[in-house]
Amino acid sequence: MRSISPKTLFLAILLMPALTLFAQQGKKVKLKRLPNIIYIYADDLGYAEIGAYGQQKIKTPHLDQMAKEGMRFTQHYAGTPVCAPARCMLLTGKHGGHSYIRGNYEMGGFPDSLEGGQMPLPEGTFTIPKMLQQAGYTTALTGKWGLGMDNTTGSPLKQGFDYYYGYLDQKQAHNFYPSHLWENDQKVPLNNPYINVHQRLDSTKATDKDFDYFKGKEYAPALMTQKALTFIKKHQNQPFFLYMPYTLPHVSLQAPDEYVKQYIGQFKEKPYYGQQGYASTKYPYSTYAAMITYLDDQVGIIMDQIKKLGLDENTIIMFSSDNGTTFNGGVNKDFFNSVDGLRGTKMFVFEGGIREPFIARWPGKIQANTTSDYISAQFDLMATLAELTGTKTNATDGVSLLPTLLGKNKEQVKRDYLYWEYPENGGQLAIRMGNWKGVKLNLRKNLNNPWMIFDLKNDRNETTDLVAQHPELVKRFDEVVKKEHQVSHLVEWEFLNSKAPKKGGGADTN
Repeated sequence: MRSISPKTLFLAILLMPALTLFAQQGKKVKLKRLPNIIYIYADDLGYAEIGAYGQQKIKTPHLDQMAKEGMRFTQHYAGTPVCAPARCMLLTGKHGGHSYIRGNYEMGGFPDSLEGGQMPLPEGTFTIPKMLQQAGYTTALTGKWGLGMDNTTGSPLKQGFDYYYGYLDQKQAHNFYPSHLWENDQKVPLNNPYINVHQRLDSTKATDKDFDYFKGKEYAPALMTQKALTFIKKHQNQPFFLYMPYTLPHVSLQAPDEYVKQYIGQFKEKPYYGQQGYASTKYPYSTYAAMITYLDDQVGIIMDQIKKLGLDENTIIMFSSDNGTTFNGGVNKDFFNSVDGLRGTKMFVFEGGIREPFIARWPGKIQANTTSDYISAQFDLMATLAELTGTKTNATDGVSLLPTLLGKNKEQVKRDYLYWEYPENGGQLAIRMGNWKGVKLNLRKNLNNPWMIFDLKNDRNETTDLVAQHPELVKRFDEVVKKEHQVSHLVEWEFLNSKAPKKGGGADTN
C-alpha cells in the first residue's frame, strides 16, 4: 500500500473543514426545492359566508384556522361575476377586457347525451399550469373545469395539467350526484342514478320520497378530495401544483344527510320545490349551510394530509371563490348575511358580485394571523406564482402579491386601478381606482348610460352615487376603458360599440 507523505497529510487536514462545508452546502442545495402550491377555489361562495369573514350561522372551523395561521385579504376580487370567465382569468392572468373567455358561452344541453361544455380555451393559451411545468412542477386539477370538453382544445390535458378529475361541463356540475365524472379525457361512470335536478316538485303533493329523488350514492366533492389526496401522496417528493375548484356551494342544494342534520332545527325554513330552478330540498337553509361546512371539512382534510406527509412548511395553500353568492335555487343571501351588506350578487360587478374571500397560508413564510387590505384580484395569481418560482410569465394584467404575502409591503407594486368588463346581464363595466369605484350597467341597451361613482372608503356598500361631484373621475374612467378594452373574438361579447348585437345578455347563471 502506498504511504501518504507528511506534506499531503498536512494539506488534507488543513482542507478538511472547507471540504466538509462544501459538502454540506452541496447537500443543502440538493435538498432545497420549490414550494408545493395548492389553490382551493369555491363556487359561488359569498364574501362573508365563512367565519373568518364574519359568518355567524355557518360553521367553518378549518378555514377559520387557516386564516389564523396565515393571511386574510379584505379587498380581493374575482375577475368577473360568473363562473367560466372567472376561471379563465384566474388561470391566464387576464382581466375582463383582455380575457379570451368573458362569459358563460354554453354549448350542448343539460342531459348527459347533450353534454357540450362551454367555449373552450384555444390552442396555445398560456396558463398557470403550463408556466409551472416549465419550472419542473407536476400539475393537477380536481374539480370543475368549465373551459372546454375532452375533445376540444380546451381539455385540461392540453392546457397544462398532467392530471385531472372532475366535471368538464358546468351544467353537469348542477348535480352533485352525477352519473359520471371525467378523468384524463375518459368518462368515469359513478354509482348514481340519472337525476334531472331542474325537475320541479308540486308543493301540494310532494313527499319525502319526492325529495329523496335528488339524492345519490356517490357525492362528487368527496371523490374530488380523494383524488387530490392520492395526487399529493404520489408526488410528495417533487414540487406540485394542485388546483382544486370545488363545486361547493353552487346550487343545486345537495349535501350528505349527516351534514344537513347538523343544522336541521336551527333555522326557520320552508321546503324549496325548485321554483327558482335547480334541485328541490326539504331543508334549503340547512342544506346550504351543510354544503359550506362540507367544503370547510375538505380544506381540513387537505391540510391534514400536508402535515402528515411533512410538507407543511414547504406548501403554500390558498383559498378563494370564483364570484359572489347566488340569488336562486333556494339560496337566501340575506338570511345568512352572505355578502356582509355589500351591494349585488353573482352576475353583477357591484362589490357583492366580485369581492371575494382570499386566504393564504405558508408556515414560516407568511406571518400568522395577519390581514391585508391591499387591493388585489385573482388574475394576480399568475404574476405571484411566477415570482415565487422564478419562472417567466407572459403579458399578464396582474401584479405579484408575493411582497405582501411575505410581509414586504414596501416592495409591493402599487397599481393604478382594477378593471372589469362583463358582457352578460345587460353588459357591465367597473373600475376600482384607489377608493373610488365606477360602475356602468345595461350598456347593450344604451352605450351612453352614465357612470355611477362610489367612495368605497366611506360607502363600501355602494349606496350613494357621487358622479355629479366628480366629473374628473368620469373622464379618467372613460380613458381606462379605451385603454383596456380589446375587441372580443365573439360578437356576442362585444358590447362596447354601436355595432354590437342587442340580443343576449347572459341568462345562464353557471
